[in-house]
Amino acid sequence: MTNIPETGRTPRVQIRLVVIQILVLSLLGTLGGRLWYLQIRSGAEYAKEASGNHVQQVVQPAVRGEILDARGVPIADNETRLVVSASRTDLMKMKDRGKAVLTKLAGVLGMKPQDVMDKVRLCDAKTAQPCWNGSPYQPIPITDDANPRQALQIRERSEDFPGITAEPEALRRYPSPGEANTAQVLGYLSPVTDEEIQQAKNTSSPYLRSDQVGRSGLERQYDQVLRGKAGVTRYEVDNLGRVIGKAKSDSAQPGSNLVTSIDARVQRVAEYELNEAMKAARAQFDKNTGENYKADSGAVVVMEAKTGRVVAMASNPTYDPNVWVGGISAKDYKQLTGKESDYPLLNRAIQGQSAPGSTFKVVSTAAAIQAGYAFDGNYPCTSSYSVGGQVFKNFEGENFGPISLGRALEVSCDTVFYGLADNEWKKDGGIHPKKGQPKDWFFRTAHQFGLGRPTGVDLPNEVSGRVPDRQWKLKYWEANKDAWCKTGKKDGSYVEKIAYENCLEGNRMREGDEINYSIGQGDTLLTPIQEADIYSAISNGGTLWNPTIGKAIISPDGKKITEIKPQSHGRLPIDQKTRDVMDEALAGVVTRGTAAWKFGGWPQDKIPLHAKTGTAEVYGKQTTSWLATYSKDYAVVMTIAQAGTGSGASGEAVHKIYNALYGVQDDGSIDNKKALLPTPQKDLPKIRTDGSIVSPKIEKFDPNADKATGQDQQGTPTDNPSATTPSPTASNRTTRRRTDRPKKRRRILT
Repeated sequence: MTNIPETGRTPRVQIRLVVIQILVLSLLGTLGGRLWYLQIRSGAEYAKEASGNHVQQVVQPAVRGEILDARGVPIADNETRLVVSASRTDLMKMKDRGKAVLTKLAGVLGMKPQDVMDKVRLCDAKTAQPCWNGSPYQPIPITDDANPRQALQIRERSEDFPGITAEPEALRRYPSPGEANTAQVLGYLSPVTDEEIQQAKNTSSPYLRSDQVGRSGLERQYDQVLRGKAGVTRYEVDNLGRVIGKAKSDSAQPGSNLVTSIDARVQRVAEYELNEAMKAARAQFDKNTGENYKADSGAVVVMEAKTGRVVAMASNPTYDPNVWVGGISAKDYKQLTGKESDYPLLNRAIQGQSAPGSTFKVVSTAAAIQAGYAFDGNYPCTSSYSVGGQVFKNFEGENFGPISLGRALEVSCDTVFYGLADNEWKKDGGIHPKKGQPKDWFFRTAHQFGLGRPTGVDLPNEVSGRVPDRQWKLKYWEANKDAWCKTGKKDGSYVEKIAYENCLEGNRMREGDEINYSIGQGDTLLTPIQEADIYSAISNGGTLWNPTIGKAIISPDGKKITEIKPQSHGRLPIDQKTRDVMDEALAGVVTRGTAAWKFGGWPQDKIPLHAKTGTAEVYGKQTTSWLATYSKDYAVVMTIAQAGTGSGASGEAVHKIYNALYGVQDDGSIDNKKALLPTPQKDLPKIRTDGSIVSPKIEKFDPNADKATGQDQQGTPTDNPSATTPSPTASNRTTRRRTDRPKKRRRILT
């Protein structure tokens, strides 16, 4: 064999070693460079960030701004309560994690130990309420109902209650001045959620975990200006959570105050009269169903006709918003949301929609005039109207012969409007409309009145109502066709027959559809706020206003005032001549028409009233009462579900609301001293730097000269507000201190 001498590594191996050495040196160089960048070049920056990781925040909630009525009377404010809180940081340092302290605390507060321990748990996906959703370094409230004796026990025996404090804190309160509840308008507060915190993270008004936010009503609509800015104290803590020092602090900034157009006295009258009307309706027998009327819900709106400002808005059933303060109990929550509650959280003035009945005839009258019919023409008011074998009856079979549109409004003749709508339906081509766009005057006019869309009231979750025109019918048919075709029967029950017809031609405008629509029946839906909007427009000459409740935002010291100006969203599609003849006809409803029997003795020559009654039929339920009215100053609309006729159920209540506004007495005389608001309130209350409020003046109604003089606003309603007698508890001062508060009430109202 030939021996090969070992003369060293081959050139290929040497090249590989060199490459490896270069790679190793490159990695070491890169690592060294990165360490230099982190520790030397950016060392100070990262040290600051690392330090920040050990800074914890303790939040001092801002005092929420007050919500005031038009005279400066607080309808939502804050009160000082004794709040017992626990420091979770201190409790976690104890061997038993504070169990003994919390058990002892429960004994002092008269609570169950487990209930107290649950309150200091931190919320997560697996932990059910009650638990704490805020920072673990924030004092956790145990109760806001501690009495002075309990607080004194805790403070005097502080060695027995380490980590427990009992301090006065400002909490939200709804004082209901003069028993004016105003619940659905005001809304309520509840703790912010994690989702809301994330959504508002990069906005100009981010949330803190300790924040309470508005959930409905004005509290939600104006939450950003009412909330203010919380104060934050930053503490340095070690890796065990122990405080080792105090960092920067930012003081809390109180929220601004919201002045509304609500007058608490008129609000109380509206609530009282609505409730009384519902009770009276329940005592009346319904011959159609063979039982008394249920009158299970209702609403009333009082609106300034010339501005759209809401003076009063009531919804029934109602509730006490104070039940939400400090956290609502399971019992109260069930009572507000359970099947038997009839949903008192619902604001039926803006969210309750139903067929408007004959109050809709002002729209149909305007539609007929736009279509070319003369207001003073002769139209047959027969006892019934027959179409294709179906008979549409006039109310109680009345027959007035040939009458004008004005007289048809006064006596609410259905058959006049049946005939007009039927004629227009035929002109448009009937069930097979002419090529091109049908004129559809009756539907087009409703949209021109602002119907079928929200009014724009400054409250959340307003519904739009419904104008069941051709476009709506097509969409509705497409969504429900399969269900109708599945359940419909040609010879079945009434509901099954309707489903069968809808299956075949529910996408078409049928003759009966347009006839029903002309008197506010069928699929037509309106809300009380929409009715108030259009009747205000008739009163003021045709301007449709966005209804508003907020009147001004005033800074805590009263120095900065931002007025909320009324905004218009259009005009009625009628000229001045048409408006004037309609106005005259609606006045006739009060003096000789369907509402005359409820307005006897009203001083019509001094304060002209105008009205339209409505009795809407709802399948499977009793009739809905509607009464829409206006004067030169206000529009008042009331509706009560399952309560009978418009004038029968609502007439007396609406009459008494006007009595209270203008000071009209039982004999028809006018007493200015008893008038709550004879002309709309224009001026704003003044908030002084010391927190006191100066009420503005109101103008006195002079029925002879129709001029105004100054008069201080005084008085709140008595238990019978319609009497318009000032309460003996009413303040006779024009300056009111915001610290003068009535006691908190907790109850559900039905």
